[in-house]
Amino acid sequence: MIKITNNWYQLLKDEFAKDYFVSLQSFLKQEYNTHTIFPKEENIFNALNYLPFDDIKVVIIGQDPYHEEGQAQGLSFSVPDNFPLPPSLVNIFKEIESDLSIKCNSSGNLIRWAKQGVLLLNTVLTVREGQANSHKDKGWEKLTSKIIELIGKKKNPVVFMLWGSFAQSFQSLIENQHLILKAPHPSPLSAYRGFFGCKHFSKCNEFLIKNGKEPIDWH
Repeated sequence: MIKITNNWYQLLKDEFAKDYFVSLQSFLKQEYNTHTIFPKEENIFNALNYLPFDDIKVVIIGQDPYHEEGQAQGLSFSVPDNFPLPPSLVNIFKEIESDLSIKCNSSGNLIRWAKQGVLLLNTVLTVREGQANSHKDKGWEKLTSKIIELIGKKKNPVVFMLWGSFAQSFQSLIENQHLILKAPHPSPLSAYRGFFGCKHFSKCNEFLIKNGKEPIDWH
């Protein structure tokens, strides 16, 4: 089930050999055989497969995949072309438009961001249909914590956008050379408590430019 580019495999192969990941694989094999699981197996590691480790400029941490048919792509907050925008992504686009005075693309397919250096990483990479958080505490968090830790140790500065208390719980893995931007989650339940107006997208691009990197085209 490890359909992952060699670049990331070399970084994570020690994790893949550990007991927790072997157990996770057994669990997933059973789940995919007996339930409808999202995303498709070949898309589980898309967040990594679209973006080599050395090319990461920005990390946006999500929780677990969308759990309705066809939505999950293996990228946090992203949905395929022609899907209705989920509520959190609607609010992300609203903040981008307000912050940067641009009009966002109508598609919620965020591969366009991934290809520019934005790692859209859920901390749990699979889910049962219709059951949010159903694969929580099965081992994924150990792997994704390791990924965040590896990026957090990079000497080359990266922007981390930590939205909500769950994402912010990973802050201790991130060293001081990076820019950490914190705000409430963009969910309709919390966006009005400080996500709107956080200006993370302009702050991100200012930091990237200051560090000699191309800014992200967030449209």
